[in-house]
Amino acid sequence: MCPILGGMREDQIEAATAPLRDDIRFLGAILGETIRDHEGTEVFELVERVRREAFRVRRSEVDRGAVENMLRGIDIRVGIPLIRAFSHFLLLANLAEDLQRDRRRAAHLAAGEPPQDSSLAATYRKLDAAGPDTAVVADLLTDALIAPVITAHPTETRRRTVFDVQTGITDLMRRRQRYTPSEPEYPEFEKQIRRQILTLWRTALIRLARLRIQDEIEVGLRYYERTLLAVIPRINTEVRAALRDRWPGAELLPRPILRPGSWIGGDRDGNPNVTGEVVHRATHRAGEVAFGHYLAELEELEKSLSQSSRLVTVSPELGRLADAGHDDSPQRADEPYRRAVRSIRARLHATAQRALADVPSVPAASPATRAGTDSLGGAIAADGVRPYAGPAELLADLDIVDASMRATGDDLLADDRLAALRGAVETFGFHLQGLDMRQNSETHEQVVAELFAWAGVHSGYASLSEPERVELLAAELATRRPLLAPAAYDPAPAGGAGLSEVTLRELGVLRAAKVALDSLGPDAVPNYIISMCSSVSDMLEAALLLKEVGILDPGDGTAGPSGPVGVVPLFETIDDLRRGADTLAATLAVPVYHRLVAAHGMRQEVMLGYSDSNKDGGYLAANWALYRAELDLVEVARRTGIRLRLFHGRGGTVGRGGGRSYNAILAQPAGAVRGSLRLTEQGEVISTKYADPSTAYRNLEALVAGTLESTLLDVEGLGADAGPAYEVFDELAGSARRAYARLVHDTPGFVEYFRASTPVAEVAALNLGSRPASRKPTSSVQDLRAIPWVMAWSQARVMLPGWYGTGTAIEEWVGDDPRRLATLSELYRRWPFFRDVMSNLAQVLAKADMHIAARYAELVPDETLRDTIFGMIRDEYDRTVRMHAAVTGFDELLSDNPALAESIHNRFPYLEPLNAMQVDLLRRRRAGDESELVERGILLTMNGLATALRNSG
Repeated sequence: MCPILGGMREDQIEAATAPLRDDIRFLGAILGETIRDHEGTEVFELVERVRREAFRVRRSEVDRGAVENMLRGIDIRVGIPLIRAFSHFLLLANLAEDLQRDRRRAAHLAAGEPPQDSSLAATYRKLDAAGPDTAVVADLLTDALIAPVITAHPTETRRRTVFDVQTGITDLMRRRQRYTPSEPEYPEFEKQIRRQILTLWRTALIRLARLRIQDEIEVGLRYYERTLLAVIPRINTEVRAALRDRWPGAELLPRPILRPGSWIGGDRDGNPNVTGEVVHRATHRAGEVAFGHYLAELEELEKSLSQSSRLVTVSPELGRLADAGHDDSPQRADEPYRRAVRSIRARLHATAQRALADVPSVPAASPATRAGTDSLGGAIAADGVRPYAGPAELLADLDIVDASMRATGDDLLADDRLAALRGAVETFGFHLQGLDMRQNSETHEQVVAELFAWAGVHSGYASLSEPERVELLAAELATRRPLLAPAAYDPAPAGGAGLSEVTLRELGVLRAAKVALDSLGPDAVPNYIISMCSSVSDMLEAALLLKEVGILDPGDGTAGPSGPVGVVPLFETIDDLRRGADTLAATLAVPVYHRLVAAHGMRQEVMLGYSDSNKDGGYLAANWALYRAELDLVEVARRTGIRLRLFHGRGGTVGRGGGRSYNAILAQPAGAVRGSLRLTEQGEVISTKYADPSTAYRNLEALVAGTLESTLLDVEGLGADAGPAYEVFDELAGSARRAYARLVHDTPGFVEYFRASTPVAEVAALNLGSRPASRKPTSSVQDLRAIPWVMAWSQARVMLPGWYGTGTAIEEWVGDDPRRLATLSELYRRWPFFRDVMSNLAQVLAKADMHIAARYAELVPDETLRDTIFGMIRDEYDRTVRMHAAVTGFDELLSDNPALAESIHNRFPYLEPLNAMQVDLLRRRRAGDESELVERGILLTMNGLATALRNSG
C-alpha cells in the first residue's frame, strides 16, 4: 500500500488530503489575482471559464470535447497567457503535493506508527528480525558502494530562475503553516508569497537558447551546494554507526557507502560538444566546489573552537599541529584549536592552489561560478606551506583535532561541525564526484584502427575477424609501449601524418581525464563506459585507449597492471543483454584483461541500459531481458570469482526504467546487488529528489535501505518456484516483444504516424540540453534518442513506451485457463519484480488518456494510416487495463497508490486545456502558420505538460 495514504478509509483520505486542497486553492487564488491584475480582466475571465469547464469535464457533467471546443482557433495573443496560467497552476500543484507529503510523514511520526518501508529505521527492524551472520554480512558488504550518478540527459524543462522561485515559495509555505491566521506574522507570509508568484508570472518559462554543456556542469553542481554536501555525509555516518552497532566485530563500511557520481562533461556518446577542455572543466569545477566547502567550513570551525589552553589540556599531536607556524597572533596564543585549524586551512589552501591552478574560466555570474581559487574564500598566506598529498592526510589532521577534543570530554563539540566536515572529506575527497567517461564502441573501433595504422602495427584493423582483433589488442595491452609519439597529438605534426579530428578529440578527452586523476585523486574518474558493447574487442579497445594516455599501466612482468579506471561494458539492446554474460565471460578469459580485473580487487562493473532496450523491444520484454541478464551475470560472477557491481541506466519515466527506486532495488534478482549499486539520476527527477534537504535525505535513505535489504535479506520470495516463474516470463516477454514489434517495427508508416501525431519535431526546440536529439541524421526509430521518443509520447498522452505489448502478452498466455490467471496473480503477490512491473505499468496507464491521444492522432493526414495505428494503440491500451485488473484484482489502476491517484485527480482540470491548446497549435503550424507566437505557444504547452507529468523524459 502507499506509505502515505495506504490503508485509510475514503473519509479518512478525504480528511487527510484537505490541507492539500486548501494549499492548492490558496496558491491558485493568488495566481488568479496576479493574472487579473497584470493581464487584465478578459484574460482572467477566460482562464476561469476554461478552468470551470475543465472541472465540469472531470465530473462528467459535459462532454470531453467541451474544453477543446472553447479553445479551438483562439487568438494566440490570448492563448499564450492562458497556457502560462495553466502551466503555473500545475507547477504550484507540484509544490502543494510536496508539502502534503511532508505533512503526512510528520503525522505518521507523531502518531508513533511503525517506520515506513524505504526508511532506514524500517530496514534496521527487518535486519534485527532476520539476524544475518556477522561473517556473511562482512562478506556481502565488502567494498559496498551506492552511487547516484547525475547524468548529461537533461529533461528538466524548468529554468533555474523558475526553480529558485518555486523553492522560495515552498520555504514560505512551510513557515506559514507554523502560524495561525490570528498571529501577526501570518499576513506577511501571504504578502511574500504574492511577491514570489508575481516574479514567477513575470519570468519567461522557456529558454531562448540551448543549454551549453558548461551550463549543464554548473546545474549539476548546484545540488551539492544546495543539499548533497550536507546530506550524504550525514547518512554515511548514521548507516556506518547503525551497522557497526549490530555487528561490532566486522568493522563494516571502512569507506562511506554513499559516494555520488556524474556523467556531465564525460559522456560524449553522440555528443561532440564533450572535449578535453570540457572534461577538464567538469572535473576541476567539481574539485573547486569540494575545496570551497572545506575551506568555508574550516573558517567557521576556526571561529567556533575557542577553547583555551588555560581551561583544557590538548593532546601532543594537537599541540604540534597548532604550533605548525601559520598563526603567530598573540591573541590566539592560548587557543590551540583555532591555531590548529588555521594550520589545516593553510595546507588545504595550498593544496587547492596546486590542484586548481589551471581551471578553465567559467562565466562569473556569481562567486560560486568563478574559476580557479578566486571563489574559494578565506584565503590565507600559504607561501612555503606543504600541500596535502591527498584527502587522507587532511582527514588525519582533522582526526587529531577530533581525538583531542574527545579526550577531554568535548564530544558534544566534536559531534557538530567538525564531524560533518570529517564525513564530507571522507565522502567527497578532493574530487567531489566521480566523473564517468562514456563513448560508443563504433568510435573506439575507428580510433583504434587509426592508431594501429599510424603506428604501423596493422593497416586494416577494421577488416579483422573478432579472434584476430582480440589477439592483436591483447598483445598491445601486454606492453607499455605507446602507439603514438608525443608529436602525433598535434593536429598537424611534422611530416604531414596527421590524425583525424575524431581521434584527436578522443585522445584529448582521455588526456584531460589523466590530468584530473593526477591532480584530484584516483576517484576523480572511476569508470570508462562502452556504449553498445557487444564483443570482447569492444572492451579491450577501451582498455587500450586508457593505456595509450598513461591511465592504465600494464606492468613489466615483475609488477602487475595498475590503473584507477575500470572498463565497464554497457549492454543496451535486448539482444546485447541476452549475450552480455557470454561477452563478459569471454573477456575475463583473456589473460591480460583478467589481470586488469584482479588489479581492481576482482571488481567488475557492468552497466545495463533501460532506454534502448525498451525502445528496441517494449516495456515488458525489456524489463525481463534486464532481469535475465542480471541472473546470467550473477552466474558468471559466481563461476569466475569476480565481485559484480551493476550500474542501472534508469531514466525518469517508466519507459526508461523510472519508478520508485526502493521498489526497483528490491525487484532485483538474488545476488545482483551484494552491497553495491550504481544508478543514473537524470532530468527533472534530479530536482524532484535532490533540491530540498529533507527530500534528498528521504530519497538517499531509500537507496541505502533498498540496497541493504536486497543484499542481506531474501527479498525475491520465490524459493523453489523461481525456475517455473522464469519460464512463465520467458514466454510472456517473447509474446510482448512480438506484439510491440508488430506495431513499432513492422507496421508500414509507423514512423510517419509517430512524427505526425506527436510533437517529437518540437522537442528539439525546447533547448533542454547540449545533446542532439538523434544519434544520426535519420528518421529511424533505432537512431532516435530515447528521451525525445519517450517525451513525445508523453506529451500526446499515449505513454506508449511504458505499457505497449503487455496486455497482449498476458492475454495470450492466460487464454481461457483460470489456472494460468491464478498463477500470475500468485506471482504478483509473492514476487517483488512482477509487483514492481505491474505497479509502474499502472502509473503509466493512469497518466495516459486515449481521448486526448485521439485528438493527436487527428494530426495524421493519412486517414487510413491514422485509423490503423491508433486503432492498434487504443485496443492494446484497453486490453492492458483489463489484464492489469485481472492479475492484480484491483478495480482501479491506482488502488495500491492512492496518493498518485489523488494527484492525477487534482491535475486533470489543468492538463486538459494544455493538451487541447497544443493540438490546436500543432494543427495550425502544420497547416503553414510558422509565426513566432505559434511556435512559442507550442513550446509553452510542452513545458507545462512536462511540469505536470513530473517524469517526462
